[in-house]
Amino acid sequence: MTSKTAVVIGLGSIGTRHARILRELGLAVATVSRREGGDYGSIAQAVAAANPDYAVIASETARHAGDLQELAQTGFRGAVLVEKPLFATPAAPAKYPFAHVSVGYNLRFHPVMKALIDTLGGREVITVAAYVGQDIRDWRPGRDHRTTASATTNAGGGVLRDLSHELDYLLWLFGPWHRVAALGGASGARDIDVDDHLDLLIDMQRAPSVHVHMDYLDRLGIRRIRVNVDEDTIEADLVGSRLIVNGKATDFASERDQSYRDMHLAAMRGASPVCSLPEALGVMHLIDASERALRSKTWVSP
Repeated sequence: MTSKTAVVIGLGSIGTRHARILRELGLAVATVSRREGGDYGSIAQAVAAANPDYAVIASETARHAGDLQELAQTGFRGAVLVEKPLFATPAAPAKYPFAHVSVGYNLRFHPVMKALIDTLGGREVITVAAYVGQDIRDWRPGRDHRTTASATTNAGGGVLRDLSHELDYLLWLFGPWHRVAALGGASGARDIDVDDHLDLLIDMQRAPSVHVHMDYLDRLGIRRIRVNVDEDTIEADLVGSRLIVNGKATDFASERDQSYRDMHLAAMRGASPVCSLPEALGVMHLIDASERALRSKTWVSP
């Protein structure tokens, strides 16, 4: 059943976007912000006044666990979407009282991702290379990138968490993973202390050789995945919204907010292919293993 009233917790850029999209879907939306601009200053106030049946947690990553607990304590029992990544650090699976808990990996709903899955068709995969990069200075125009949550360790920033879409869809398509190695770190090029570039090499169950590159540096802004199977090279260009097979491109209509709309509609029902709580915890464990691999300069296994 589609929800009628939502509460959005956190009014940064992504929280503001979620609130707008939910209103466009016809929901009444109450917002919570600990700073100015929200309808309510606390989760308890918003739930008591608005009586929502859907909640979106879009606060800083480091606050997600606390906000989930606070939401549960209000007596809310509807569906919940938590913005990605689920937590700043791995945690034991919690038994939340909500109808569903989903996590905001909206790239699962991108039309090019669906086309990639259809084209792969269960064929044996030989190599995978995923690349995501965008200059952090271009993310939020008008704001000093050095003061954002993305650039702050305590808020849960850094490329592994901010760009964890790649880890989610790779686990979804090719997981589980067997071992991971990592190179990279904080270059200082953008005057931030968090890791701004990272390369991972991952051995996965359905893809024995997976390379992942992620950075806050790329001036063009790229997000793509390239897959070699027996007779074909398949590239999914998620920014250009095209699928390229052996050099032949097929373009797909992709309006910027459509994947978010589709994700919200699925999250309200707890329906596939929305990212589930166990799947999101799996992403967190791969993030943790990748950081340990980076520090130890060795392969790390689950």
